[in-house]
Amino acid sequence: MAAFLEKAFGFKSGEHNVRTEILAGITTFLTMAYILAVNPGIFSALDMPGGSVFTATALAAIVGTLVMALYAKKPFALAPGMGLNAFFVFTVCLGMGHSWQFALTAVFLEGIIFILLTVTKVRSWLINAIPGTLKKAIGAGIGLFIAFIGMENAGIIVNNDATLVGLGHITEGKALLGMIGLFITAGLVMAKVRGGILWGILITAVIGLFIKDPASGAAITTLPQHVVSLPAGLDPIFCKFEWANIWSLDMLVVVFTFLFIDMFDTMGTIIGVHQGAGLIEKGNDEIPGVEKMFLADSVATVAGACFGTSTTTTYVESASGVGEGGRTGLTAFSVVVCFALALFLSPIFLAIPGAATAPALIIVGVMMMPSVKTIHWEDYCKSIPAFLTIIMMPLAYSISDGILIGVISYVICHAVAGKFKDISVTMWVLAALFIAKYIFI
Repeated sequence: MAAFLEKAFGFKSGEHNVRTEILAGITTFLTMAYILAVNPGIFSALDMPGGSVFTATALAAIVGTLVMALYAKKPFALAPGMGLNAFFVFTVCLGMGHSWQFALTAVFLEGIIFILLTVTKVRSWLINAIPGTLKKAIGAGIGLFIAFIGMENAGIIVNNDATLVGLGHITEGKALLGMIGLFITAGLVMAKVRGGILWGILITAVIGLFIKDPASGAAITTLPQHVVSLPAGLDPIFCKFEWANIWSLDMLVVVFTFLFIDMFDTMGTIIGVHQGAGLIEKGNDEIPGVEKMFLADSVATVAGACFGTSTTTTYVESASGVGEGGRTGLTAFSVVVCFALALFLSPIFLAIPGAATAPALIIVGVMMMPSVKTIHWEDYCKSIPAFLTIIMMPLAYSISDGILIGVISYVICHAVAGKFKDISVTMWVLAALFIAKYIFI
């Protein structure tokens, strides 16, 4: 068995623990399972059948995460990305007036281009070109970002017209549940309880049965009426591509935008989670096996487009499983099993509210902050770009924007200070491309 696990998932019996890897996978799944409910809701604006979109979402996650587990042997999970699905629906289709078939074609083409960029090692070249200071900042920035997402999901942080964001009503409803869950999860983690983050999610979900939403009067956690639900077929959306306009300017812009967002979201997640988990060796900023992780992401995007959903990407919520100790492909495979079960047991998985998974994201945010300790804050050429990278991720609600602003500011700060020898040719080119992106797209 040990030999099989090592060959299949990169699991080493002397270094890793099967129970820990499985618990880590379940934890990752529970923190990202919201996509199964959210994605069909977003695509309903295009009158795409919700059941089929649900099935496509789960299958895209299964394919991408399975490649990550068996080929890359890394503890990361993939699924159709938030933000990318909104761009698909509200910008490409409703804003630009294109059909969802046109948008699916763009996603398919993006995935093919991604595969080519990966096998030619262009993507790994880009990730290795980013200075170590920015890589450390990306880890901390993602920590703040996912903590912010958690607080938003629980209603601890809310939209506030006066100050953009503000504190929610933490004495009632899901915000109260989120705060209770936060301290329960924190207690379990501080007590070093194995699987503490996962136990925190489950305990918080149970407590949600006894806390009511003040608006509806219903409990935050509701028991499902059914346990088993057969998945809907893919026939209405499977491989529904529209090839007539693939050479149009609109197609070029849409494909490039999908490509840009997905590339740097995935890059940021991979760098950030590796930094937060201490998986990057000291003195060596290169990430081992990065080409395989990128290929998993690329294949998942192509498969997702064929199934009938938007760009599939590596999920930042993978940090929750890594925080639980997940280190190998067995963690990712456990996520695959959960998504496969969700195809048939969706009522159970979807009954866990966002307020119950929010504490996990907040605690993982804490775990990802130590990378800032090694940033040379007294060197402003490095610390200003690092700070902008960190702060822009949660405030712009975008991993990719944090990276782009960080790279641009790194080049500008070093150029203004006359430290041209510290700016590689690649960084000059990236900064120019990123500036052009903000000007023209």
